[in-house]
Amino acid sequence: MDCIFCKIANGQIPSSKVYEDDKILAFHDINPEAKIHVLVIPKCHIQSVGELTEENSSIVAYIFEKIPAIATKAGITNGYRVITNCGPDACQSVLHLHFHILGGEQLPEHIR
Repeated sequence: MDCIFCKIANGQIPSSKVYEDDKILAFHDINPEAKIHVLVIPKCHIQSVGELTEENSSIVAYIFEKIPAIATKAGITNGYRVITNCGPDACQSVLHLHFHILGGEQLPEHIR
């Protein structure tokens, strides 16, 4: 598979890790759209929200259980935004389910 996030998750490509366990990886985005911009990915490949099923959707609950601690560990103290994109019209640039945690500053009302 030629998925960049799978390669990051399995250590083939280095990342600036914020958090890692056996199910997920959180790392700093290389093109941040906020003062602090962290990506959270499942280590198993799921293309997008559109590919979630009864069998794999528990990973999303797990990610959302971990997001508060990940945001704190990344240095976010006064709130954050969580975003995911699904498909080309939503500008999903990497076809691997991922969540953006944006914070560390006052965010504009609209950010993609």
